[in-house]
Amino acid sequence: MSKPLVVVESPTKVRTIKKYLGKDYKVVSTVGHIKDLPAKKIGINIEEGFRPEYVVIPGKQKVISNLKKEAGDSTDIYLAPDPDREGEAIAWHTADVLKKKGRNFHRVLFHELTKNAILAAIASSESLNENKYEAQQTRRILDRLVGYQVSPLLWKKVKSGLSAGRVQSVALRIICERERSIQSFVLEEYWSITAHLETDDKSAFTAKLVKKNGKKIDIQNQESSSGITKDLYGTPFIAEKVQKKATLRNPLPPFITSKLQQEAITKLKFSAKKTMSVAQQLYEGIDLGPGEPVGLITYMRTDSVRISRESAEEALQLIRDSFGEEYSLKEPRFFRNSKRVQDAHEAIRPSSVYNTPEKVAPHLSKDQLELYTLIWKRFVASQMTQAIIDKVLVSISAASYTFNANGSTVRFPGFMSLYMSADEETDDEKKKMLPDIHEGMLLKLNKLDPKQHFTLPPPRFSEASLVKELEENGIGRPSTYAAILSTIREKGYVDFLKGYFKPSELGFIVNNLLTESFPTIFNVDFTAKMEDDLDRIEGMDAKALDVLSRFYKSFKNELDKASEEMLSMKGVGFPTGLKCPECGNELKIKIGKNGHFLACSGYPGCSYSRDYQRDEKGAIMPVSPPSSEATDRVCEKCNKPMVLRHGKYGDFFACSGYPECRNTLSSNSNGRIQTTGIKCPENNCSGEIFEKKSKRGKVFFGCSRYPECTFATWDKPVSKECPSCRAKFLLEKTTKRDGSLYYCSAKDCGYKENK
Repeated sequence: MSKPLVVVESPTKVRTIKKYLGKDYKVVSTVGHIKDLPAKKIGINIEEGFRPEYVVIPGKQKVISNLKKEAGDSTDIYLAPDPDREGEAIAWHTADVLKKKGRNFHRVLFHELTKNAILAAIASSESLNENKYEAQQTRRILDRLVGYQVSPLLWKKVKSGLSAGRVQSVALRIICERERSIQSFVLEEYWSITAHLETDDKSAFTAKLVKKNGKKIDIQNQESSSGITKDLYGTPFIAEKVQKKATLRNPLPPFITSKLQQEAITKLKFSAKKTMSVAQQLYEGIDLGPGEPVGLITYMRTDSVRISRESAEEALQLIRDSFGEEYSLKEPRFFRNSKRVQDAHEAIRPSSVYNTPEKVAPHLSKDQLELYTLIWKRFVASQMTQAIIDKVLVSISAASYTFNANGSTVRFPGFMSLYMSADEETDDEKKKMLPDIHEGMLLKLNKLDPKQHFTLPPPRFSEASLVKELEENGIGRPSTYAAILSTIREKGYVDFLKGYFKPSELGFIVNNLLTESFPTIFNVDFTAKMEDDLDRIEGMDAKALDVLSRFYKSFKNELDKASEEMLSMKGVGFPTGLKCPECGNELKIKIGKNGHFLACSGYPGCSYSRDYQRDEKGAIMPVSPPSSEATDRVCEKCNKPMVLRHGKYGDFFACSGYPECRNTLSSNSNGRIQTTGIKCPENNCSGEIFEKKSKRGKVFFGCSRYPECTFATWDKPVSKECPSCRAKFLLEKTTKRDGSLYYCSAKDCGYKENK
């Protein structure tokens, strides 16, 4: 009799699962999805109830052939892709290609890859979940309807290569609206006054002015501040009221996906994408010794804070053994989910708390250990006792003015001895201890410290705060946050400056066009409601066809109108309100093959055009055309003089024979060629390797004979001969794993050395 076949999604899980199931089962992988909608057409038959047309993904025919071969005569197929909607879709498509008379399919959900969990999941297998599959399929259809009909509109009206995802466009809108708020923000002046005080025993502390005549004080300018300080000098400062109380601080629940991403971004400086990649490795299995792969954490795509009683009790026992009884609860602590939560999986936690970070450290990479430590500590801390914080608030009267002094100390650290979130650590840094002060005490004023302040605009979004914003608005789901953030960066819609998102000019243009033409579809509330509708489909409270029909009716109306009325950035362009300096017609923003620019609306009668940039308030400022300076350098291609030009990405040399000769060379700020002094390694090439910049300003190294020679590398060439193959230079790079090193770029060499 043929063995049962277990089908998983990721090939890295195969060895872990094989170890625990033994020789009685065969285990194979689909290597992700095997079917999808076709790449070159919409693949949705709208007239026939939005019927999707699935095709085998290019390159996956070999995988399917192997699945059929391994299935053989097996009567039982255990479908065990990831326990989420995407995994459910893979399970259904796998069942479709392996269906056979008399064959039984079982859905298996591996929430953690440990021996007990794997054996229990096989023993308690379920039927395929049609509602979960319908929810995933509906999302796929919605995304395809939008992407494959709005994106071509952008290609036509703006430029090719752009995309308009159903959810990514809403994320872009959120970023653009925040930037508009920053640009329109008006600074307001205000002042604060701090009193530096002293008790009878010379203990110093500070207090802030908060009230006058019992009402909150608002000091708007220096004149008011000076008047108050004048009133206060010579006035007795008396401790009017001293409030002391102990407060209890509870630990945070174990991580859900969004909170893990936010904390890893803040504490570890991981991107959301990197966080999910490393978490996937921890979930799928790590070798903890010869032949002992084990999944270290539970499934990492979840919106639930639910945990099992067994895991909580295991944590409590470890706390008693490692920290003492005073740090342990008598009963496990459980956390309540909000109404929006799907609750399909537990919170992210260690599969066993006895796999401590210290124990597994020798088997993990630096990134894996950092993320695992974060997950382990957060979970264990969630089962520890509360922290006890002693807080003191002193109200100090000075004539009609009231000052407040706050202080706090940790009486008992509880969970804080193991883990504090990034926000709690920031709060902890602000804590200060006040001296012993009693009511009626006369305090000595050493000095008053008035300070000028200005209100601040709302901050730009970081990856962490954008994930939080998406989560709070119900945009996307745990499995989609990282992809959303990556896509808007890859498409050039945003710049990531010092850890914060700033819309690019292209991002502003695309957002303006989409929000004006599709006010409903790319709306935050509408998109959040669609997420709720998908949840309702999975919960059998809504039908997919009803959701799709209602969506498409609204979408089609806006699409038809946009096809006719959306502004063309190639033709009409965005109005700016600026006048052409040559003819007086309005200047408009247009997009050409080299990007966005200002052009006169009187074209072709007036051919005035300029590059432009925006100031801090978003106002458009035309940029003068690049100027040029004569040089003594000769073009190596046509022997004509070269000139020094000043362009968008810095200074560069250009042939004076342009446009017949388009040869250019990069230069540094002193007008010198940025050559490495190294000859190009390509055969029959007489060029040198120069430092250059890409269109986005990233430095790379390429041959001076481009485009005749296309040699290029991101890593810096170093004039150092390879001791292995005698190549004339090595390349220099730095990685987190290996540090700084030199390596040979010659094929089949492989030489490396530490820098």
